[in-house]
Amino acid sequence: MASGAAGDVHMVEADVLLRGGEGGKGEPILAHPPDTDSDITLKEWLTQMVNTNKGIKLDFKSLDAVGPSLELLGQVEQQLRRPVWINGDILAGPGGSHPALNAQSILSTVTSTFPDITLSLGWTTGWHGHHHSQGYEWEMVEEMSRLCQALSQPVTFPVRAVLVPRSLPALHWLIQQSDRYSLTVWTGKDDIYSVEDLLSIRENFDKSRVYYDIFEPQNSEFKKVIGIE
Repeated sequence: MASGAAGDVHMVEADVLLRGGEGGKGEPILAHPPDTDSDITLKEWLTQMVNTNKGIKLDFKSLDAVGPSLELLGQVEQQLRRPVWINGDILAGPGGSHPALNAQSILSTVTSTFPDITLSLGWTTGWHGHHHSQGYEWEMVEEMSRLCQALSQPVTFPVRAVLVPRSLPALHWLIQQSDRYSLTVWTGKDDIYSVEDLLSIRENFDKSRVYYDIFEPQNSEFKKVIGIE
């Protein structure tokens, strides 16, 4: 966390679940399944983040953690100097498993507590080397549009870089449904893609409506090519 908060990134992400895992009665902690314990709680992490100039993204891995975490967030909200995003996979995507989060439940919980917060709503995905799927299908994208239709706050849709080239028409259509919509292009640690792939995505969408969450060394190479050192 310290390195992320001190680096040149704009936002720092935290995976959040309850200590003890699904159905656990513990406090919100920073951990990624299958882990169910951690040496840092969400409360401790938020206390550290208020002293930085970074935005934060809370990535929820279980519905049980949402309510208690939003309560903690409310206690420091006025001290945070940058954007706050709430992230979760709410639909099954290409090669993905059934999402752990119920879409209607997390949306109602978040919007009733933080009606203006940015929502980052995505699809579960799977990675099978070069044998990945055809991309985000129209049915997946249309369902996401239906779920977001009644929302009033900004929404960004996390999309996996290796799947975007196969999904251009559907994703174009999706962000055209509202000027509140954007994309966040992300990559898995073992995904196989090139800087040229990222440039293609950048050229196919309004640059002001696309964010990037990518690993090194592609991140530095990409920034260099587009003139951001």
